[in-house]
Amino acid sequence: MKSSKLQLIIVMTSVMFMQWWKKAYQGIVPQPYLDQLTPESRAAFFKKIISMSKHEFYLAYLSELPIGMMSIGKSRDDDLDDRAAEVSAIYLMSDYWGKGYGRRMMDFAVNRLKSQSYQVVTLWVLEDNHRARTFYEKFGYVFDGKKEEVDIGGKLLTELRYAFKIN
Repeated sequence: MKSSKLQLIIVMTSVMFMQWWKKAYQGIVPQPYLDQLTPESRAAFFKKIISMSKHEFYLAYLSELPIGMMSIGKSRDDDLDDRAAEVSAIYLMSDYWGKGYGRRMMDFAVNRLKSQSYQVVTLWVLEDNHRARTFYEKFGYVFDGKKEEVDIGGKLLTELRYAFKIN
């Protein structure tokens, strides 16, 4: 990946990340945690994550304006084999929710992973994030029975793993 492209992803993701999280996780994640998110802290986080990750990162554009991002690659879950991929992140600016852009992003992710011979795609979603869960279920993802507890801002939250079988 070119360093200019990497830098753009880091800058755009860190700025947009706050809007995504503050809108998507309001009422789910503790408000003090959301309030402390800054572009600077997120830029440092994404710089570290992107440089260490084996996943591919993409920005979604509309008329040259970045409106979303996603990260895809081999599943990080130890209980799955090499045929399993993962959407480790998918975020869309809230102004574009419900307009088909999330579906286009997910279509891209699944097709890209299919071209790499993966047979199943997984993702993790917070149990209380009903909007996201509904979106994934409409796409064809199903809860596969796997749950994990995560601590976000001092609150234990449950994540559910969803799976989608690629045809």
